[in-house]
This record gives sequence, C-alpha cells and structure tokens, in this order.
Amino acid sequence: MKGLILSGGKGTRLRPLTYTSAKQLVPVANKPVLFYAIESIVEAGITDIGIVVGDTREEIKAAAGDGSRFGARITYIEQDAPRGLAHAVLIAEKFLADSPFVMYLGDNLIAGGITTLVQEFRQLQTQGCSSEILLAEVPHPEQFGVAELTADGKVHRLVEKPKEPKSNLALVGVYMFDPTIFESVHRIRPSARGELEITDAIQDLIDRGLEVHPHIVRGWWKDTGKLDDMLEANRIVLENLDAKRGAMLGAIGENSRIEGRVELGEGVVLVDSLVRGPVVIGEGTRLEHAFVGPYTSIGNRCTLVRCEIENSIILSDSEIRDTPLRIDGSLVGRNVKITKTDFKPKAYRFMLGDNSEVGIT
Repeated sequence: MKGLILSGGKGTRLRPLTYTSAKQLVPVANKPVLFYAIESIVEAGITDIGIVVGDTREEIKAAAGDGSRFGARITYIEQDAPRGLAHAVLIAEKFLADSPFVMYLGDNLIAGGITTLVQEFRQLQTQGCSSEILLAEVPHPEQFGVAELTADGKVHRLVEKPKEPKSNLALVGVYMFDPTIFESVHRIRPSARGELEITDAIQDLIDRGLEVHPHIVRGWWKDTGKLDDMLEANRIVLENLDAKRGAMLGAIGENSRIEGRVELGEGVVLVDSLVRGPVVIGEGTRLEHAFVGPYTSIGNRCTLVRCEIENSIILSDSEIRDTPLRIDGSLVGRNVKITKTDFKPKAYRFMLGDNSEVGIT
C-alpha cells in the first residue's frame, strides 16, 4: 500500500501568512502540519509516499526531504495548478501504479492517526470493497464535500459544497482507494468551479456498482485551513502534551516559574517570567518580564519582553516587546516585530501585507 499526500494548495484562507510560506508547513505545537500527516502514514506501516506539490514545492521539499527522517521514501509529484483532488490522483497514477493507497490532505489533523483505519480498509478489500471514506458530523456542511447515506448506512450520494446540504456528514481529509479509482478520475469532467472533484470520482465508483465504505470519525478532526481551526488544532495537540518532555532544556532564571505542562527547547531563557501550560517554546527563545499563558506555541529564536500572550501561535524569529494589552487568539508569522513606540503623536502604526487582519481594543 502507498501513501499520497496533497500539499499543492495556495492556502488563501491563511493569507497573508501563506504568501511566503506553504500552508502545510504552518506549525501546530511547533511541528509543521504536514509532518503529522507523514508520521500518521508511516505509523500505519506505509513507507512509500508521494507528495503532490505546487508553487511551494521547493519549501516543501526542503522541509520533508527524501523522507528518511520519517522512516519513509518520498517521491514529489508536481502539479501545475490546484485543479482539484481528483486531478491530484490523476497525475499520481504513474507513481501509484496498481497499488491501493491512502490519500491524505496535507493540512488535516486526525486524532489517533490512521493505523486502525488502514487495517480496516485492508480487511474490507478482501470482501470486495473499492474505497473507504472518512466522514464527520459538522455544523456547516455546505463548506465541505457531503455524503448522503441510505437507511442501512451505505453511501448513496456525494455532493461537493452543496448550497442546501441533505446531510451533516462531511468528508474528512483522508481517503482510501484501490486502483479502480483511476478509471473514475479519467471519466469525470471538471465541475462548475473548474476542478476535478474527488466527490465526483467517488460517485462514479458508486454509479459503477463498486462498494464505497463510510467510516464515521468519532474523535476530533481538523482542517487547519483557517485561523480559528489552526488555533483549535494547536489547543488540542497541546492538551496532550507530555508534562515531562523537554521541560528542563531551557534555563529558568530567578523569579521565573513554570506551571503545568510546558516544553522548553534547548537554549530557552526565562527572566522574571511566568509560563503557564500547556505551552511549547522553541529553542533559543528568550522571555523577559513576560507571561505566556495556556495553549500557546512559540517558535525558535523568538524574543518576548514585557508582554503577555496566550492561546496563540508565534512563528520563529519574531519579537514582541512592551505591548500594553495581552495578545490572545493570534497567529504571528516568521520574523515579525510587534513593539510599542514613543513616536508623537500617539497613534497606531502598521505595515501590513495584503489580506492581513488586525483587531484593536
């Protein structure tokens, strides 16, 4: 069995961060989202992995490498533009050949990994099943591909982002297929939005009389394509942080203290600061007269001075100084500076990229 990870999207919902970084490399608990996908696939016993890449191909390749660090072998498959999930399957046909495979969207997180799901699909294959799809109940199904099930629990119909959903069961970003999917992706045509939809390809399997097995996910699942979902994924992962892991790699100075589950990277320095977990702080970061509250991830080589922050993600090499109010529910990119100034007249001063968002109290 092979793995196929999709990492070619533009990440428009996370702009401006994704103007300069692949959305799949935005960190959750200081680990790129993409790495969770790779690790889940490897843990399921699949080590031959293809990654579909687009405009951010070089950044993805530099981060994941040849896969050896994960115990895998990675092949990169270039996609000229985001043309739909089924198009990704189409261009990966040569790599996948006649192998069954798991397709994993590179910006998704699933509790507990996919090992039991892969085992379930292998068993279903012996009974003639062609595909297994993961479904989750969601409050806004019109934002997803939606599955309609029959009274006896079989997949009847799939619709991509319906205006009036007849079900609240959304397709989760993990799919399992056997080679019969290739005929379907060749048969379908682009949708109204100009993409080859995976929902149409799976519907074609159903229309051809092939079995598509639904698996309803009861644990948490997150598509990290939006800020709120990214922060929630960060909270969920940090909630399971091992209290002992890495807690003493940094230097906890006089008048500083740590409360709860906290991971300090090598070279972290705390000066007259309080860190209240769950929190992860990357290597080389320095805190002075600062408070870092629960559900916060701070990247490598950051500097926080006379500030308070919680429930946020701060990427590497950023600096926050002398902020009068606590920073909450925020995602701060790499090499960002947030500082108080003494310029006259007193005013807010910004330099913001396209599609930025700022909240002022």
